[in-house]
Amino acid sequence: MDETEFWELVDAGRAAADGDPDEQADQLVRRLLELDPEAILDFARHFESRYNRAYRWDLWGAAWVLLDGASDDAFDFFRCWLIGQGREVFEGALHDPDSLADLLEDFDDEIDGDGEELGYAADEAYERLTGTVAPDLGLPPAPSEPEGTPFDLENESGLADRYPALWNRFRE
Repeated sequence: MDETEFWELVDAGRAAADGDPDEQADQLVRRLLELDPEAILDFARHFESRYNRAYRWDLWGAAWVLLDGASDDAFDFFRCWLIGQGREVFEGALHDPDSLADLLEDFDDEIDGDGEELGYAADEAYERLTGTVAPDLGLPPAPSEPEGTPFDLENESGLADRYPALWNRFRE
């Protein structure tokens, strides 16, 4: 599976789910079950690679603004959700986290920002298809700390300065 096929699966699941991240995960599992086990593992490798790429302080700050706070777990689930928003939003957020203010059409803090189930979709599909737990993906270990320079996520004026577009749209 190449990168284009990966994003097509993500987009198809999101379109069928009408914005509900849990339903998107269910749709993704259904689509993955149509593939062979190795293709599911390829999808998992693409997903995990992007998940690890998004483990960055600047993105955590953006999640903090959007979610009005983001614990370690909340940020993990946010990164899954961000992947689920598709290539344009994901890559745009990595390039400039504050651009999420323009990249996100709608954001409902009751359902958006938490894509925990998306993170398990490939594992679930693989196990349902093969009856076994997915093997190690052979990827480098996940980083132990976010990339970039840490900053105080609880400093509201610092967040407003660092993410002016997000702050203006979602916090004021």
